[in-house]
Amino acid sequence: MNLFKKKPDAKEVLRASKREMSNATRGIEREINSLQIEEKKLVAEIKKTAKAGNDAATKILARQLIRLRQQITKLQESRAQMRGVATHTQAMHANTAVAGAMKGATKAMASMNKQMEPAKTAKIMQEFQRQSAQMDMTTEMMSDSIDDALDDDEAEEETEELTAQVLDEIGVDIATQMSAAPKGKLGAGKARVPNASSGLGS
Repeated sequence: MNLFKKKPDAKEVLRASKREMSNATRGIEREINSLQIEEKKLVAEIKKTAKAGNDAATKILARQLIRLRQQITKLQESRAQMRGVATHTQAMHANTAVAGAMKGATKAMASMNKQMEPAKTAKIMQEFQRQSAQMDMTTEMMSDSIDDALDDDEAEEETEELTAQVLDEIGVDIATQMSAAPKGKLGAGKARVPNASSGLGS
């Protein structure tokens, strides 16, 4: 006995079982075919003896035919049972596979539930919501600050443009006044100097 021999798994057991049942079923079918050939021969022999008027031989052959047909019926029932066993075995293997899959899924779900503790998960979700709300608030404040800065820049640009326009308009008047005023002052100065000289001369 080999103590270290690997135990066959469900698939190997199923294959071996199907192989054995297939061999047994084929053996039964061969036996049925052989008996059916004998049945045809026996029927022909019965007809022959009955035609010859040999009643005793005909009765004996008739009883043999009955037993032969009974044997064929039993073999056919055995064949049907073998096929039923094969189908049942296949169904059992399918159920075993489903059970194995469910077992694996159960382990996976248990592992996930163990890793994702409800209280811990709820705490993480709350913290995520809090941080998300804080980020939204910070983003909104930054957006408002940027909008305010842009508004100030735009207002300043508009003010500078208006101031430049006003200065241009005023600058023309001031330039005109400044170009005229110095001339008047300089002319008056020049007029006073000769008067002073003429006064001294007189």
